[in-house]
Order: sequence, then C-alpha cells, then structure tokens
Amino acid sequence: MRRVLFGLLGLTAAGFWTVTAPNAQPAAAPPDEVDVALVLAVDVSYSMDLDELALQRSGYIEAFRSKQLHEAIAKGAIGKIAVTYFEWAGGNFQHIVKPWTVIDTPQSAIAFAEELGEAQTRRGRRTSISGAIDLGMALLEQANVTAMRRVIDISGDGANNDGRPVTAARDDARDKGISINGLPVMLKQASYFDIDNLDVYYEDCVVTGVGAFVIPIRERHQFVDATRTKLVREIAEAPAPEAPAPEATIRKAQSKESRVSCLSGERQWRDRMGN
Repeated sequence: MRRVLFGLLGLTAAGFWTVTAPNAQPAAAPPDEVDVALVLAVDVSYSMDLDELALQRSGYIEAFRSKQLHEAIAKGAIGKIAVTYFEWAGGNFQHIVKPWTVIDTPQSAIAFAEELGEAQTRRGRRTSISGAIDLGMALLEQANVTAMRRVIDISGDGANNDGRPVTAARDDARDKGISINGLPVMLKQASYFDIDNLDVYYEDCVVTGVGAFVIPIRERHQFVDATRTKLVREIAEAPAPEAPAPEATIRKAQSKESRVSCLSGERQWRDRMGN
C-alpha cells in the first residue's frame, strides 16, 4: 500500500519503384477491435484521506491481478479490452495515470496492475464528476480502438460541486451511446460537504446506459471485492450470478424521477463559501 501511494519492411522488385513524398506521414496503425473500451475515473479529492486513496488504488490493482477478471476478458466475443485510468478532483485537476492499454492476456492485465502500483497518487481540491465524465468522453473519442461497448467508470466520495451540472455531462455521454457506472465511497460519518445517500445520488444523477449500475462501498474491507466485481461486470456486460459482490449491494440505476437534488453539491459549496 505504501508503494501505491509514492509511489519496415522494405520491398524491392525489378522494374518497380516506390516514391514517397518528402513530407508524407507514416500510415496510422489500424484500430484494435475490443469488447469494451473502459475509462476508469478515480476521485483523489482532499475529502479522501491517504488510507482511502491507498485502498482505492489497491482495489484496482488487485482486480487486474485477479483470475475472475482474466476469465471475463477471455470469455468476451473478441477477448480483448482497452482501458485507461485517470485521477480527478476539481474541474481543473485531472491526471492520466495510465493511457489507453489493450489487455488480452493475464500477463498484460498483471503488467497493467504493476505499472499502476508504481505510479504516484496526486490529490486536488473540490469535486467535479462532470469534468471527469467530460474527460472520459474525450478519451473514448481519441482511443485508437473499435469497441463493441464504451463505458466510463466513476468512483468518488462526494457530489459534484465544480464545473457544469453533472446531469448535463451524463446526458451528453448517454447521447453518444456511452454507459456510466458508479462506485460511491461511503466510509465516513457525514461532514459538511458530504450528502446523505451518496449511492442514491449516483443512481439518479451520475450513471446512465442500459444496465447501468452502482456498487456502494461502506466498509474499508469492501474495496477489493467491490472493485473486482464492478470491473468483471463491466467487461462481461452482465453480472456473474455465481460471484455476487461480497457485502456490497449492487443497485441498478433508477428510471423514475430523481429522489435527490442533482445540484446538492453545488448548493452546499455555495452556502459554505457564501456565494
């Protein structure tokens, strides 16, 4: 856990010549076909303490090391996924920790986990889920892959309080055919900037897409199991009935009218700062 924190082929033939223009650029590599292009967007705002940051990173590392995840990838129609991992806080704080990586073997998954474990964790002020969704959409547009499904995976411990409204970003993703799933972290006693029932906020204001879901984390020991369950479900597109999330309730996105204010985080920040 401490390490987590600091963590041409030339061809010639008689009678034929190939002429290359002086400024010609090499042809781009054809895109990889993958079962899913998965953006992992991870909250590193100051509301997360150092222990929680380490547990959160470890959850992803252990998930990519796990046999369940390796089997989920292998069972896909193509047997490959593309994944990128970035950390976020406020609208102006986003850091890509791992750029797009194609994973198609247990060895490549474990290599991804090891590189993630060596990367430094940064921290930033405020909470912009909308900014994380916007970057996730941009990264999916830039990915040199052809994906059967495109998913943004948001983990965080608070409501949106910076950037544009979270529902505007969510709806833009939905309109592009991108799904969003959530992993709300609910470990602490409520403080001023926390909201009650963060899992309900994620269900009603953040997640979108067919089969979108939320897995809340209420105890520290749930991080690894909940993160692995979430990733396996996203890769497989459907939950594995023989491997439910231990002690973590999977909540499906609600289709009815929102039960919470999707501007509650902005209101709290405005009231606190007096503007």
